[in-house]
Amino acid sequence: MKITQVDVDSVVPYKSKLQVEPQVVFSMLESQQGPVQWEPRYDGISELVFTILSQHTSDLNALRAFDRLRKTFSNWEYVIAANDLDLVTAIKTGGLSNVKAPRIKAVLNTIHHEIGGFDLSFLREMPLEQAKSWLKHLPGVGPKTAAIVLSFAFGMPAMPVDTHIYRVSKRLGLIGPNVTVNEAHNILENMVKSDQIYAFHVYLINHGRQTCKARRPLCADCIFNQSCPSVQYGSM
Repeated sequence: MKITQVDVDSVVPYKSKLQVEPQVVFSMLESQQGPVQWEPRYDGISELVFTILSQHTSDLNALRAFDRLRKTFSNWEYVIAANDLDLVTAIKTGGLSNVKAPRIKAVLNTIHHEIGGFDLSFLREMPLEQAKSWLKHLPGVGPKTAAIVLSFAFGMPAMPVDTHIYRVSKRLGLIGPNVTVNEAHNILENMVKSDQIYAFHVYLINHGRQTCKARRPLCADCIFNQSCPSVQYGSM
């Protein structure tokens, strides 16, 4: 039986009875990609600001904007006090700077007003759902941003869902066709053990970027080509 590469428009519709078991997905991706070791990328407040900068742009552009921001303003108090034009200019390489600059200011202002500083390490001591709720009450912070901060900065078992994870999860039948991206965070989070969530996130992103691509998924090269409910089989 030969499996052909297909365009996304030709994949078969989701069927609830067709699903690759989550633990099987994890195990197969782990065997393909190898073990994943969690390491903090930034401290909590830096991770939060970087994540805001990364919205609707590439990681490279976000990194350039973040580095320029930190070089321009030596501390977060200076960012709050900054002239709007100076802040917009500092993060321009990240795109949508006119939107992101006031959002960053609003978030920093809210945090400083509520806790008197910018150290978010207290979130690590909270139950996961409480920590998520605290972050999501900040201006413009949704489930994805909250999950990224808790996972990447503090190693908490939160599951960020980006466009790659959302696409792969639907194609594998892990989530249904009517599940929203915001709903997907908690659903996927509960599919594997808490100490596997970070790796699960990494595995699904890598699979989406390298194999299960948006327009032309490489089904012939996919380790799930015998079990994926969305693959199209060629003739015998």
